[in-house]
Amino acid sequence: MLSRIEAEVLEKAEVEKIYDLEEFAEISGMSRDAVMKAIFLLREKGFVEVFETKKRRLKITPEGERYLSEGFPEERLLNLLSEVREIEELRKRLGKDFEIAIGWLRKKKLVEIINGKLNVIGKLSLNERDALISVKRGEEISEEMREILEKRKLIESEERKAFSFRVLKKPKIEIMEVIGDLTSEMIASGAWKWKEFARYDVRVPSEEIYGGKSHPYERIIQECRKIFLDMGFKEIKGNYVQLAFWNFDALFQPQDHPARDMQDTFYLDRYEEIDFEGVERVKMTHEDGWITGSTGWRGKWSIEKAKQLVMRTHTTAITIKYLAKNPKPPQKAFCIDRVYRRESIDATHLPEFDQLEGVVLDKDVGFRHLLGLLKTFFAKMGFENVRFRPGYFPYTEPSVEPEVYVEGLGWIELGGAGVFRKEVTEPLGIEGKVLAWGLGIGRLAMLKIGLKDLRKLYLPDLNWLRNFPVIRR
Repeated sequence: MLSRIEAEVLEKAEVEKIYDLEEFAEISGMSRDAVMKAIFLLREKGFVEVFETKKRRLKITPEGERYLSEGFPEERLLNLLSEVREIEELRKRLGKDFEIAIGWLRKKKLVEIINGKLNVIGKLSLNERDALISVKRGEEISEEMREILEKRKLIESEERKAFSFRVLKKPKIEIMEVIGDLTSEMIASGAWKWKEFARYDVRVPSEEIYGGKSHPYERIIQECRKIFLDMGFKEIKGNYVQLAFWNFDALFQPQDHPARDMQDTFYLDRYEEIDFEGVERVKMTHEDGWITGSTGWRGKWSIEKAKQLVMRTHTTAITIKYLAKNPKPPQKAFCIDRVYRRESIDATHLPEFDQLEGVVLDKDVGFRHLLGLLKTFFAKMGFENVRFRPGYFPYTEPSVEPEVYVEGLGWIELGGAGVFRKEVTEPLGIEGKVLAWGLGIGRLAMLKIGLKDLRKLYLPDLNWLRNFPVIRR
């Protein structure tokens, strides 16, 4: 006796012909799961032979996605030659992609360098771009092109199980009506006693069902948040757009500091008044040290520069503003949010990323408390081996850069920390010592998740998201 789906497969399949499971489901009009279930039941009865193989599937890497959206480096370089041919200017415009582009073009003997200028001597084919587009569409590409794209780290391959089958013989078909689900009505009436129920073979492969779950990166952010909340900290928030005063000047960062240059900071073409009564004290501290005991930066301080709006370059702009409004100890606050910098996009840098900032204000805290607090945080995040290297920041002294040890990678720097200088706290009226730190959550997440490319955290790679474990040790 056969079930209806077993009989249907035998009716639609020819004896000794090998069928791919996916293709058979499509041509027969049956669901993939129904065919899968039927062939494994028929195998148990000796009517069908099932074959399991592994198929390789190509997928585009984050770098490949960037090449498709921005253009291949060699294409972009050739397009620039209509405007400029000087090597140094081309290097400046293309950034890190220049070396990739020039190396690839010279390898193909399409360009030559004469007297510091680039000359085209051949025509670039677009075969690689076309092949990359084919991979994105799920189409086949040549083995030669696969090797080229894999070598350039634009694609990678993954394996998945595939099933095929063939009918060995066809029995006389007698269909047995079987019940797949037991209903409440059957139980109430007792009709189940006279029904034949379908047998289930738990060994039969089935299509995976992907339930909803939070993003791995979001889980790490929530883990960081919980650690500081559990330690009694208050979470604070602030605007993405800040006055340069709060982003730089209140932190005793000189107005000619490289970090304030246009190439490092996103400036808005707008200015706003500074709503804070201590502006004059900050001005005097910058110019001559005011009453802090410092000599200041010994230059003219411009209030117009301080009034300009910027996309915040660090969340310290939020924590220092909070302390200026809450200057009396004790205070324990942290901020996890997005910051913006003019960075060239690559595997470890993005123009916008998440930062974890924290401050502790009290009269009886010191540098050792800061190191202990950071060690506690990293231990709770799973990093037992932590060390601190001396660092320099304009607004903290002493300053350190915390590093964690990762097997196979060595020591990895994860941010900066220190004790706010008097030139920061006294002009703002802050009473006591302030311990401060800023950590890049993206880099922390890369280590926790095991990624080599920061961009992976933001790409809609469904295969990676579906297969990433909910719990990772």
